[in-house]
Amino acid sequence: QVQLVESGGGLVQPGGSLRLSCAASITIFGIYTMAWYRQAPGKQRDLVAAITSGGSTNYADSVKGRFTISRDNAKNTVYLQMNSLKPEDTAVYYCNAHRITHYWGQGTQVTVSS
Repeated sequence: QVQLVESGGGLVQPGGSLRLSCAASITIFGIYTMAWYRQAPGKQRDLVAAITSGGSTNYADSVKGRFTISRDNAKNTVYLQMNSLKPEDTAVYYCNAHRITHYWGQGTQVTVSS
């Protein structure tokens, strides 16, 4: 059974930073593509950033240059460093693990507001 547990969300002022973490209970974590998605109220869930087993990354255009995804296979953890946060980044952020099946965490709220 795969479990993903996110942490690190919260309230931050515009221009601030947050670091999200996702701890995964997955056998052979390193073979999974890991990703972060977000969903704002009334909107669909969208991909924010992804990192493959080989370390290749891709980002939504709206976060390029501000967010960085990384993974530590020894700790079964994926991170999302978010800098220069904007109010439009406010959403519930979900961790995702994908190989053949998609697995989801419970989500963590990020609120960017003054």
